[in-house]
Amino acid sequence: MRPPCEIVVQKVLPAIRAELARMMLDEGFPQQQIANRLGLSKAAVSQYVSAKRGKDITFSSDTEEKIRELAKSLAGDLNANDTVSSLCSVCKGIQASGWLCKEHLQKNDSCTYCLKK
Repeated sequence: MRPPCEIVVQKVLPAIRAELARMMLDEGFPQQQIANRLGLSKAAVSQYVSAKRGKDITFSSDTEEKIRELAKSLAGDLNANDTVSSLCSVCKGIQASGWLCKEHLQKNDSCTYCLKK
């Protein structure tokens, strides 16, 4: 049995990081500074920006807006705790939208975990 949180780790977080990296790059941030703000290596940022990682998800407009707000906050002086909180908020929004459950059901059609909530 593979829990839904595996999808978050394998697909959702990389896609959010990729979107954040692209948005920050568009705002003129160098890759090293993006890496520092996201707690990643410069090589990871390069792979996110070039769509070698995190390209598997298309976000809803609501999620895109939450990611854009997080990118703007990261461009300022957002502390580590607030960064984690904001990132978790984006993930929770994805889960609340039903996307995660649909994705999980595609991988494991016998799971009813999300349907119990």
